[in-house]
Amino acid sequence: MGTESEHHGMFVDQDFPADDSSLFSDYTTPLPKLLGDVTWLRPQEICKQPQLFPDDPVEAHPKQGILGDCWLLCACSMLLKNQHLLNKVFPPEQPLWGDLVFRGEFRFQFWQNGHWIEVRVDDQLPCINDSLCFSRCQSPGAFWVALLEKAYAKLHGSYERLWAGQVCEATVDLSGTIAVRWSPKGESPQQPNDSKTEHTPNGTRLSELSLELKQRCAISCCVHSAPTGIPELGQFHAMSVMEWTNVTTTTGEQVELIRIRNPWGRRSWAGVWRESGSGWASLELSCAQDLLGRTTEGEFWMDKTEFQQEFDEVTVGYPISDAGHLQSIYTGSYLTHSHQIGGRWVKGHSAGGCRNNSTFSINPKFWLKVCERGEGLMSLLQYKHHEPPAEGDTEQHPHLQAIALHVWKVEKKHFNLMRTLNKPPLVSHTHAYDREVVVHIKLNPGFYLLVPSTFLQGAEGRFLLRVHSSCSTSLSMMKSRPLQHCSEGEWETTSSHGCWSVGSTSGGSRNFPTHGLNPRIPLSVTYDPGGNNVKVTLHQNRPENSLHAIGFHIYKVPDGDSLLTPGAMSPVVSCVPHAHSQEVSVFCHLQPGEYIVIPSTYQPELSAHFTLTFTRRIHRKAMQSQELLGHVVQEVSCVSVMRR
Repeated sequence: MGTESEHHGMFVDQDFPADDSSLFSDYTTPLPKLLGDVTWLRPQEICKQPQLFPDDPVEAHPKQGILGDCWLLCACSMLLKNQHLLNKVFPPEQPLWGDLVFRGEFRFQFWQNGHWIEVRVDDQLPCINDSLCFSRCQSPGAFWVALLEKAYAKLHGSYERLWAGQVCEATVDLSGTIAVRWSPKGESPQQPNDSKTEHTPNGTRLSELSLELKQRCAISCCVHSAPTGIPELGQFHAMSVMEWTNVTTTTGEQVELIRIRNPWGRRSWAGVWRESGSGWASLELSCAQDLLGRTTEGEFWMDKTEFQQEFDEVTVGYPISDAGHLQSIYTGSYLTHSHQIGGRWVKGHSAGGCRNNSTFSINPKFWLKVCERGEGLMSLLQYKHHEPPAEGDTEQHPHLQAIALHVWKVEKKHFNLMRTLNKPPLVSHTHAYDREVVVHIKLNPGFYLLVPSTFLQGAEGRFLLRVHSSCSTSLSMMKSRPLQHCSEGEWETTSSHGCWSVGSTSGGSRNFPTHGLNPRIPLSVTYDPGGNNVKVTLHQNRPENSLHAIGFHIYKVPDGDSLLTPGAMSPVVSCVPHAHSQEVSVFCHLQPGEYIVIPSTYQPELSAHFTLTFTRRIHRKAMQSQELLGHVVQEVSCVSVMRR
């Protein structure tokens, strides 16, 4: 990813040039105030002996500049805790300043939509007054943060597009893990249920994590408005959680303390556990000195109660092993089996919208086969476009659709689709304007039906479905015959298999007196909303080079008459091309009642196996979904209201 040229033997990235086109995109943030003030310098023009990483690891942590990308810097801090991930994002053994082969080029890798992609940049960095104006390391002579920020800005199209974002997105892009967002307010200890969604407004999750798992997770915390204890922050700021520890006060009370790092590089905390706060007097002197000695520039301690009061959101990135296996934050088990499969919502074909719509059933559908009991983590990630919104676009989330993932447990793979979809899902994530939504579930042997959807009917987009599990599973797309020329509504499809046998059930067309010997397939029609309501398709199971001429007739069964003599009655519908085709079909209107469908070959005494498929419009069941964005989904029936 990059077009190169050279200037005095140094690499120059033509795709992300050192000019305003790489700084700005739509000029909608405070960043354009820098217009005309920025110069581009290489590290050896900024300091005498540039390094990627400082000798002191503490000095490697990121420090935010005048670009509002604290969300990215929280994910950068995650890399410093995991050398394997750092090497993945920033491949080692690249030429550095002072090496004879160094050309001022660096390679990075980011996880995008299921794959790692390479981004190359030159080392020209934006500066004001000969100093870096955006993110940097605590050590002024180390440049890994500034270079990674530049590569990530190139991935997004400009530095300006890094102004404000989600920590969870950067965490995933820098690791390939799954990240979830919780609210810490009002937490109470609670064990995981059989299934749950991972984006919860009421927050009952953080207390479930063991201290060991908290240390292994990538955790950050965000404020959405100015907190009382950190008044200078203003709105929307993210910080990294560096450490969790339990201490005992001199009176025997257990206190959970949390060490937090502000990417601004200032401690900014006025609570009881600030550097000179009253909380330290409750600890043994040696303990207090040890904890205070662990803090570096921009770090401070607070207790769990303060944490819950001050922060509005917590982002948790699942731990990931060197082998790429996610570790469950509930059980600690490694989810050693993983699958991913892509799909898309296409208007008029597979963009059925949420369960409020009668077209929900046309959404893409996937089978998850589970071989044994275990734990599962399922996520739906929509592809995010980095292009700026169109002129005049005032949508709150111009780059994202509101998406959800719904999961049903079915007894067997051959099931009634419409009846299943009209039942409440086993677990379902309410539609949200998130890049990725996640559900956690206890798995039992059998089949699960997974249906990803957008909230709006007809909303188009591409997505990636990921499943991580502790047990053996297989994931595949559900194949369904396209329903052509059918009007909107709910449809049910059933199939029957049969054969024409020489000497018994191969009577030929109505031109022959033996026509009545052909197989007879009953068809029941129960719903007539007006217009075409039935599609009948006949498919012969023979090689293409030996096809028969085929067709079928549909007869109305008279009331009270269980016998039908085809020769004495006229069919109500006929499909008689009797062409040498693999498949013939008709889309028609039938009144409610009982019918017989007689498939036939044109000539009698021919043998073949066939499949006869009925697609009937059905009445919407009483159970249906009533969902509003931002509200709990309600499953409403005539007898009860169920909340989930």
